[in-house]
Amino acid sequence: MTPITESVLICPRCGFAKSETMPTDSCLFFYECTHCHALLRPKLGDCCMFCSFGSVKCPPVQQQRSCCD
Repeated sequence: MTPITESVLICPRCGFAKSETMPTDSCLFFYECTHCHALLRPKLGDCCMFCSFGSVKCPPVQQQRSCCD
C-alpha cells in the first residue's frame, strides 16, 4: 500500500487549516501555524503533528509501522 502524503493540518488554537506534504522518512514534531503563529506540538501519545492535527495520519502509521524508527 502506498501511503497518502498530503494532509490538512488544523490549528487547535485558531482553527486555520493548511494542506501540507508529509515527510515519509521523518516526523514533524513541531509546527508553527501560519495564521496565528502558535508553536504546536503533538498531543500526548501521538508521534507527530499529522497524527494529532492532520486529516490523514503520518505515512509510518498508515503502514502500521512505528513512527520515527
